[in-house]
Amino acid sequence: MPTETGPDHTAVRTALWRALHLRADAPPHVIEDEVGLRLAAPDAQDGGGWRDRPDMDVEATRRTRASIVARARFVEDLVVVRAGRGGVDQYLVLGAGLDTFAQRRAADAVAAGLRVFEADRPGAVAWKRRRLTELGYGVPDWLTLVPVDFEGDWWGQLVAAGFDPRRPAVVASTGVTMYLTEDAVAATFRHLARLAPGSTLVTTFLRPIEDVEPDQQEQLRVAQRGARASGTPFLSFYAPERIVALAREAGFRETRHVPAEELADRYFADRTDGLRPSRGEELLVAST
Repeated sequence: MPTETGPDHTAVRTALWRALHLRADAPPHVIEDEVGLRLAAPDAQDGGGWRDRPDMDVEATRRTRASIVARARFVEDLVVVRAGRGGVDQYLVLGAGLDTFAQRRAADAVAAGLRVFEADRPGAVAWKRRRLTELGYGVPDWLTLVPVDFEGDWWGQLVAAGFDPRRPAVVASTGVTMYLTEDAVAATFRHLARLAPGSTLVTTFLRPIEDVEPDQQEQLRVAQRGARASGTPFLSFYAPERIVALAREAGFRETRHVPAEELADRYFADRTDGLRPSRGEELLVAST
């Protein structure tokens, strides 16, 4: 049996930022997600109020928080569109962490006949399965939690769990590329570029710190130092043209960079409070 090591600290922080968006930012909210907060049960984990954590400072995290909710909304919008109009019936989340699409969008998934696969470390998967059961969500038959060894044959493990590379899929990988070497990113892209025609990868990437807004650079340096201290250092930063080139070289038919400005126009245009995503972490969309 895998040890229940629980989710990575970055997965917990992301879930808390999504909940903080609902509590600290005025409506309309980009995404409404407190399920991740319930899963994390942060007050039980850290012995104190989660809002008192230094990384939950409302003002200091405004742009990062906006980026987190924007990327989540973009991915989910893409999944719903491709499942509804594009005939896609598989959604794979790599490094799923505390992703809660399956709990919040169950009606959409069932209506579209969508099979959802969440891949993560064995300990994290065991922990999440237990928490979903404790909270009454359970694991429906259209949701498959897949324990994988990302340093081993994770692709074979996915296929063995029922994921069918011969059928079109949407694959999401958010908050992952910075922890991988460029060789590992390229190898992952090559795997995914061989998926059935009509498949789409949406992934995030960190831009070099000097490319980020000046007021956000120090926060990213702090995050970089924290990641290194926790044993999960940031290994890869990409200029947009470089990660687009990697996807093209891997064999994707269409590739495009989704900048923070596009997310701002799409999800924040009518806001009067100045909430906008940072360009520190942006999106790549690549299709087969």
